[in-house]
Amino acid sequence: MEKINLIQPQLLRLKDNPLLDEKWLQNTIAADPSILGLGELILKDKERSQPRAGRLDLLLQDPEINKRYEIEIQLGKTDESHIIRTIEYWDIERKRYPQYEHCAVIVAEEITSRFLNVISLFNGNIPLIAIQIKAHKLKEDYFLIFTTVLDEMSLGLVDDDEEISEITDRNYWETKKGTVKTVKIADDILNIITEISPGYELKYNKFYIGLAKDGHPDNFVTLRAKKSFLRMEIKLENSEKYEKEIEDHGLDLMDYDKRNGRYRIKLSSQDIKKNVDFIGRLIKYSKGLPVVEPPVIDKTITS
Repeated sequence: MEKINLIQPQLLRLKDNPLLDEKWLQNTIAADPSILGLGELILKDKERSQPRAGRLDLLLQDPEINKRYEIEIQLGKTDESHIIRTIEYWDIERKRYPQYEHCAVIVAEEITSRFLNVISLFNGNIPLIAIQIKAHKLKEDYFLIFTTVLDEMSLGLVDDDEEISEITDRNYWETKKGTVKTVKIADDILNIITEISPGYELKYNKFYIGLAKDGHPDNFVTLRAKKSFLRMEIKLENSEKYEKEIEDHGLDLMDYDKRNGRYRIKLSSQDIKKNVDFIGRLIKYSKGLPVVEPPVIDKTITS
């Protein structure tokens, strides 16, 4: 049996390291926000001044969905002041820029069980993520491990409550948000849905085009028409199987929305024409309906 060489890097405590201080960590995350594991985010601001409330360490944004993350960094153990500051900065930013979705994020070396319990009380009312960081050294090299110990709670869409939805109409989506052509893609998707389960219709809300069956909302798929494409958001569990299938069919998989448990897929009218059967299969997956899997094609060449 081949001998396996197991190495054990040195675990560092950043709070006690004069070289790897909070400013260094802040700059490291700012240079590559993807290391946090929150997706392909971009840096919007650093040391962002807050009215009468100090400075926000980092402001990151997901450009695809207009979502912003207010990041507070702390070396050592979490404490009351940093938790309060994290929530305060999130609250200030969401009030100043209500056109964005906002999420508070605390990044700390040690998130204790006591404060994890406190943070958990807010989750669901305040979108909050807690990320624990560990630093290691191997010879002259350093590496960081970011672990999400508390994620955003998966919530239903606010607009699922039709009594408080701001209802619009088709013209609003054809002229204000998308175009006649991209809203037509929503019709094509509806046709696929009604072939599988009759009785559905489109519901034009302010922030998305939803679905209703026999007059009752059932938003397992939501649609957002843009000027050059339509984004389909379909409720599915996060799975490598689904991601591989979507990409194998040549569709533009944007990301997975962990908070709402949805895959976001960019679609054109050509995408629909080429993938009617596959989109129908995704709809069946989402609704928990029986699915006939396509046969596996043996690509082995025989002489």
